[in-house]
Amino acid sequence: VQLQASGGGLVQAGKSLKLSCTASGRTIRSYIMGWFRQAAGKEREFVAFVGRSGVPTGYADSVKGRFTISRDNAKSTLYLQMNSLKPEDTAVYYCAASTMVLSGPLREEDSYASWGQGTQVTVSS
Repeated sequence: VQLQASGGGLVQAGKSLKLSCTASGRTIRSYIMGWFRQAAGKEREFVAFVGRSGVPTGYADSVKGRFTISRDNAKSTLYLQMNSLKPEDTAVYYCAASTMVLSGPLREEDSYASWGQGTQVTVSS
């Protein structure tokens, strides 16, 4: 499946942004989907995952309560609603697709076989 992330941009701290990830080639219905991010000079890190039907969801502690992952299988689109953004959320955000079972290590990037190209999110203080 080919993934295309979009929706990034420059935003002030405390504001919101919604990322989208559109799939082509195959529907995302059969995949667990995730978001990861990579800040400059740092390793890529897990942000959130969502099960095939929209549940369950899982979040990194750093974004829990502020970010919401969701999906629309009919539109083959994954979303990440980001609220109360902080400067430390600045990173390139990647969407990814996994064929793993829900009990697998879904917070690890090696569990995801297909990746989008990334979209830059910059949060100014």
